[in-house]
Amino acid sequence: MASATETNPTEINPTEIEVPRGLKGVVVTETRLSDVRGLEGFYHYRQYSAIDLAQQRSLEDVWHLMLLGELPDAAQLSAFRARTAPLRRLPDGLRPLLPALAAATARSGPLAGLGAALSIAAADRGVRPLYDTAPEQRIEDALFATALVPTILTALHRLQQGEQPVEPRADLTYAANYLYMLTGREPEPAQARAIEQYLIATVDHGFNASTFTSRVIASTGADLVACLLGGLGALSGPLHGGAPSRALDTLDEIGTPDRIDDWIRAHVLAGDRIMGFGHPVYRTEDPRSRMLRTVAEGFGGELIEFAVTVEQRVEAILAELKPGRELHTNVEFYAGVVMHLCGLPREMFTPTFAAARAIGWSANILEQAADSKIIRPAARYVGPPAPQPVPAPQGPLPR
Repeated sequence: MASATETNPTEINPTEIEVPRGLKGVVVTETRLSDVRGLEGFYHYRQYSAIDLAQQRSLEDVWHLMLLGELPDAAQLSAFRARTAPLRRLPDGLRPLLPALAAATARSGPLAGLGAALSIAAADRGVRPLYDTAPEQRIEDALFATALVPTILTALHRLQQGEQPVEPRADLTYAANYLYMLTGREPEPAQARAIEQYLIATVDHGFNASTFTSRVIASTGADLVACLLGGLGALSGPLHGGAPSRALDTLDEIGTPDRIDDWIRAHVLAGDRIMGFGHPVYRTEDPRSRMLRTVAEGFGGELIEFAVTVEQRVEAILAELKPGRELHTNVEFYAGVVMHLCGLPREMFTPTFAAARAIGWSANILEQAADSKIIRPAARYVGPPAPQPVPAPQGPLPR
């Protein structure tokens, strides 16, 4: 019998492939959706700068761009809003179950309940595996899920606070409706626009951990919501999406301007991670951080002044203590400031990130499903040599 190598000359022994830990820099596929150019401090959605989109267009525009492939004109945008607004409403099969889900996840927060709620909503809708659905149905499922995420998150939060969910309004934009469902009050335009810019800036960001996880699951042919749940799990980690509130906690821990230098020096010398600083891709300032700093400065106040001072002192002290090491604020640092200034409680920071990133995950899931090969890497075994004799049992085997 021929060996696998003889049968397929292109087969490569996985033990002969050397790759960096964490697959850093390893290209695993081609995409038309986005890219991050870390050395330049630039990233884009399709052919457009993500920061330009955040500054010039609406979240619905970017949602349309990512899922349907183009920026809409006025007529297309109107049709898209009419298409997605009804999808915001809680499905009848999910609505009566939300109070129990909110109670069960009260200690963990809305993000923990989102996965279960989405699974129930998908089952109620009859979402089928990607492998068994046509491209048009996949898009419908993606629009359904991404429209529903903000409604579920805000409903769970309000229930956990002892308040009733607020029904979505079709006349409000995605971002304004999100704040309305969260607080029960129509937001000030400046607040709605600030949150919209944050959402746009975090829709997608290359092959980050959660996006890659979503695509791995999509490569198995699983249903779209199952893929989103994988992304949610990855995003919940403090080293990925779980950092905005922790970055704001850093400012709280420092407390006052006179404590900044001593606090920073102690943490830098101890080798501690300073939440809200550093990024695995960018070697320049994170463009998302730069934009959100400007957004926050538009509100003014002591918090943003303090945050800017902390940023400046971290960079200055790091240059003094560890010359040559680049460390800049990442998106989480000023994201926390912006969300706080817009009235979002800290337990909703990462869920808000998830609401935006669900759009990017969905676009990646659709792309993966369109031309999929199951993602199945290998691991190098480094345990005791095998096979070894199995030790005799210490007693009779169960019958």
